[in-house]
Amino acid sequence: MTTLDDLVSPRSVAVVGASNNPTRIGGRPIAYFLKEKFQGDIYPINPNSDTIQGLKAYPSLMDVPGQIDFVLVAIAAKGVVEVVRQAALKGAKTAMIFSSGFAEMDEEGAVMQQELSDIARETGIRVVGPNCLGMFNSSIGFFATFTQVIDRVSPKPGGLAIASQSGAFGSHIFYISQLRGLDVRYWLTTGNEADVHIAEVIKLLAEKDDVHSIFAYAESIKDGGMLVDALEIARANRKPVVFMKVGRSKVGAEAASSHTASLAGEDAIYDAVLREAGCYRANSTEQALDIAYAARPRIYPTGRRTGLVTLSGGAGVLMADAAEEHGLDVAPMPADAQVEIKKLVPFAGTRNPLDVTAQFLNDLSLVSKFTNLMLDRGNYDGLVGFWTTVAGSPTLSPVLQAELKKALDGREDKLFIHSLVADKDISKTYEEAGFPVFEDPSRAVGAMAAMMFFGEAFAAGRPGAPTVPEVKPLPEGVLGEREAKAVLAEFGLPLVEDILATTADEAAAAATKAGGPVAMKIASPDILHKTDVGGVALGVKGADAAQAAFKDIMAKSKAAVPDAHIDGIIVSPMIEDGTDCILGAKIDPVFGPVVMFGLGGVFTEVMKDVSFRRAPVSVETAKSMISELKGAAILKGARGTTPANIDAIADCISRFSVFAAAHAKNVESIEMNPLRALPDRCIALDALIVKSS
Repeated sequence: MTTLDDLVSPRSVAVVGASNNPTRIGGRPIAYFLKEKFQGDIYPINPNSDTIQGLKAYPSLMDVPGQIDFVLVAIAAKGVVEVVRQAALKGAKTAMIFSSGFAEMDEEGAVMQQELSDIARETGIRVVGPNCLGMFNSSIGFFATFTQVIDRVSPKPGGLAIASQSGAFGSHIFYISQLRGLDVRYWLTTGNEADVHIAEVIKLLAEKDDVHSIFAYAESIKDGGMLVDALEIARANRKPVVFMKVGRSKVGAEAASSHTASLAGEDAIYDAVLREAGCYRANSTEQALDIAYAARPRIYPTGRRTGLVTLSGGAGVLMADAAEEHGLDVAPMPADAQVEIKKLVPFAGTRNPLDVTAQFLNDLSLVSKFTNLMLDRGNYDGLVGFWTTVAGSPTLSPVLQAELKKALDGREDKLFIHSLVADKDISKTYEEAGFPVFEDPSRAVGAMAAMMFFGEAFAAGRPGAPTVPEVKPLPEGVLGEREAKAVLAEFGLPLVEDILATTADEAAAAATKAGGPVAMKIASPDILHKTDVGGVALGVKGADAAQAAFKDIMAKSKAAVPDAHIDGIIVSPMIEDGTDCILGAKIDPVFGPVVMFGLGGVFTEVMKDVSFRRAPVSVETAKSMISELKGAAILKGARGTTPANIDAIADCISRFSVFAAAHAKNVESIEMNPLRALPDRCIALDALIVKSS
């Protein structure tokens, strides 16, 4: 049975379109196989040559006498489909296609690409590409790629693996990784993804014992569920995944879509899904490689208390600023410990950052003494030190390293990242001792923040989710506000009760029955945004006012939307003042049902202060959604105001998310807006369900 693991460990390879010229696309892989001493069988395919780069050549795949595990295709697009069919007939497990001219080009190319997908599905052969730069497994010398980078470096098998949709950018990532001293074991690019896609590759790498961390680059995701599963496998195996998901901007998203002929999902949803799955989303190549580099010691602190030690007060302030930006806890040292520090160095900075001052040059033992105090008394989860050029001194460096090792003896689970300036050889001695080093102290702090993110994510594990029950179908036809409210209320969600008035007299009677001020809203399946057409009146008091409001709303709504079907006017009691929120769900094209929660009004429209999760979510996850809002303090009782009932809101979010997941196949979006948060409860004043077409 073919598995994706066969992709990275073949015993034989055929190159269709093989070239005798080692600089051409069809020649480079063969040259690399020979240079890197691939131990498997190599079969060049070229009907015009008897030998290719010293190897016997064959006219076609069908002429090869032995078993072929892996077929590389480097010919014009029009001949690719037939070659892949032959590869399947020959029993090949993988076909990797360098050729371009498929869905990224035009409709004709898209048709050919679909044929490749069909062959993969029907025969079981796994197809990588087309429009792909290739892959390598450096541990066996298998370099099925035409990237010219291999001309300059011979990758050594390390713990890092790279998965990239983009071949050129994937090659860029790989080369910079090599320059940073990060040895790459597996490097895979997926191109147009006719069959094998990036989530599958991440899953493959997450399951491999010889991979310690993963760098992924993607423009779009074809299977959001598989991506989450892959990331959860990595989390369970304590493997950090650093993800560059591009397309944050509107222009970027459009470019990604046209480049990969695939749909780019909403960026805020990607952010939330990746974070919840324990994956760190990097916003630059430099940041991603910093994180991959800092992960080499494989120490992931489970808390965010960060101790900063420095020989420069200014650098300490810089690091403290960076720590705050990353949400780290730079808690001060205990008062009695500060007294002890003053005894060691009377003019030292004692809170946090700890400033050992230039006295450090006279007595390097201060490093171990200060470090011990920070770990023993400060109870910090990780430390960041700033030693500038001093740590690069050929005479001082060995002594400093000895003091650092002495301080961490028996505390191998503590991560100590350093900011220093040294030549390559001296920096390497720190790295070999288990100390990541950065020239920029802010980057050192950022790397620590990422390691703490992973530590917390690994400790937390996959979030629990409620069971999604079987539900009865939604009512036929378009659902207006009353119908939507009724459906949601039947599911157990809190919604204000209302009465449908079809005449002015009925509106007056409903207002009298309410016994207080009422809200009146047009009821029409054709009018979704009622305020835009003058279809809402609030705080209506008494029968006479209700009659007048009924006539006014009807007149304005009919004038604004003459063809709208109007059921009447909804009359409901006004709810006491509270904090208005928005609770919504949509069916994302990548990740399926997604729930959103945020504060209403300006917070949603202007500040975009909302939180997303894949549905369904547990009550605990719902509380996390509430807490991560910038305006969360408003719900929790900022400046002496009465706090809202967070438990009630969280229960509502969770129940609502279950409803969305249960109806994912027949709705486009759902809203309870506004959802009014009160001290004793929450209640929705309006609701909307848009069914899928």
